Amino acid sequence: MTLCPIPPVTEQRPCDMTALFRETVRRKASDLHITANMPPIFRIKGELQRAGCDPYSPADIEILVGQMLTARHAQVLKDKRSVDFAVSASEGRFRIAVYYQRGAMSVAARLLHAGIPSFESLGLPGAIAELTRLRDGLILVTGVTGSGKSTTLATVLDDINATSRRNIITIEDPIEYVYQNNLSIIHQRELHSDVPTFADALRDALRADPDVLLVGEMRDLETMRTAIMAAETGHLVFSTLHSRDCVSTINRLVGAFPAGEQAQIRQQLSSTLKAVISQRLLPNASGTGRIPAVEIMVSTPGISNLIRQGKDDMIYSSIETGMQLGMQTMEQCLIRLITEGKIGMETGLSAARNENLLRQRLSARRLAAGPEPVKAPEYKRCFSR
Repeated sequence: MTLCPIPPVTEQRPCDMTALFRETVRRKASDLHITANMPPIFRIKGELQRAGCDPYSPADIEILVGQMLTARHAQVLKDKRSVDFAVSASEGRFRIAVYYQRGAMSVAARLLHAGIPSFESLGLPGAIAELTRLRDGLILVTGVTGSGKSTTLATVLDDINATSRRNIITIEDPIEYVYQNNLSIIHQRELHSDVPTFADALRDALRADPDVLLVGEMRDLETMRTAIMAAETGHLVFSTLHSRDCVSTINRLVGAFPAGEQAQIRQQLSSTLKAVISQRLLPNASGTGRIPAVEIMVSTPGISNLIRQGKDDMIYSSIETGMQLGMQTMEQCLIRLITEGKIGMETGLSAARNENLLRQRLSARRLAAGPEPVKAPEYKRCFSR
């Protein structure tokens, strides 16, 4: 993303975090960045825009951060030089990351949805809603920071909460969406407040009679190992990874383990991994917001076999031919979004792995389909209860 030139000073500088939160909402920004010797910066429709006011000094930022920190957060920041937490304000709920750079504090604040959105409002494929029917296994939602992973998982859990009677335990850093017990009961544990590590929380959760587990992020080897074991023993486990697509997710997960364990991990994943969702947010065609582009892999017997044998390079072809089972590659998703007029051509091309290949397939699709827009394919349910 390019940052626009520094505008002239034409605005009054917000004097506290409440005013900054209010300005974030007013500008319809998704994120707020506060950096030393710069004015506040807002991410609006995916682009960074500077406010036209005086910059904040390092001392100013320390005052702003002090307005948000609890004693525990302050201690974590002192010990680790960074801290993540969430705050609720009248303007909305924000996820906050405070960290040091070049000896000065910086702040990144993300505005969370007011309430938990539905699958339809997010524009997610119907195949993702089918995941709520699963009773066990591992489901991973992947993508870069800011791609909507947490929101997608919140929507999935909220649907489970509304439609079935299960004990759901979440382990988050920080807690972003606050759930209300419905048919299910939901226990939310926050890192550093309720438990020291993801791995400790996951081990504790297994003794609390869970049906569904949400691990906010699989950051370390012990958390990955415990999550896979939990999925093997009859629990439905959701988690996230920072990876660019479904195939690289498997590579990254397996590669995190020592070489001597990788064959065993592949064997375990071949039976426990139920689905991988890889997503990113793209500007919509009208310029009014962003829309998710989603790659979906469902672990069919064929894909399970490829995972077990280490033939990851063949998985992409299986995803491509699995549209009737709810699967789709990122390119197939981009073709549909472009053809339906939901995103622009250049937006789709910039998001593709292979721009020339996407151009060729769009040309072929238009020749075959004529002037009528291509509809999303119907799919068969392939998830077992």
